[in-house]
Amino acid sequence: MLRPVGTVTELLQAMRRGEPEAADRLLALVYQELRQMAGRMLAREAPGQTLQPTALVHEAWLRMVGPGQEAPTGRAHFFGVAAEAMRRILVEAARRRRAQKRGGGAERVELQEGCAVTDPPAEEVLAVHEALDALAAEDSVAAELVKLRYFVGLTMEEAASVVGLPVRTAERRWAFARAWLRRRLQPEN
Repeated sequence: MLRPVGTVTELLQAMRRGEPEAADRLLALVYQELRQMAGRMLAREAPGQTLQPTALVHEAWLRMVGPGQEAPTGRAHFFGVAAEAMRRILVEAARRRRAQKRGGGAERVELQEGCAVTDPPAEEVLAVHEALDALAAEDSVAAELVKLRYFVGLTMEEAASVVGLPVRTAERRWAFARAWLRRRLQPEN
């Protein structure tokens, strides 16, 4: 039987054992932290974003504890999985916006002079997402730091804790990742 309150790791272990109320207790315990993560991520999105922090948390939660999902092993792993789930949701939303921007089955209409359609944040999110796969092949920890810092908005201390590195080591990996991405994302002259 579960205690009324437990730590994140204890509740994750209970979920792995199949205790049905563990997921509800875990959500109650981490909900505010997840909303803060979602709020930081959405603050980077373009104005007019229709996704709200609550919806992002709920969608990520469903992906994390849905059928066939293995419960993370500890607090750091849990928040890493949550960050990845939220990042993927935002990337999918950016792809949908880009598809709509490119036509998305809509009737073609000529624009009047002076009209401009721009959505650089969605393009930037997609460019970074695509570059992350290549970075992960070279340095998976650096790629994870980018996900946590860029997409989730964690501080260096928080991101270092999630990936299990000392802050100074995480700062070096972050510097490498930023330089690597800058070279990768800069347009060719």
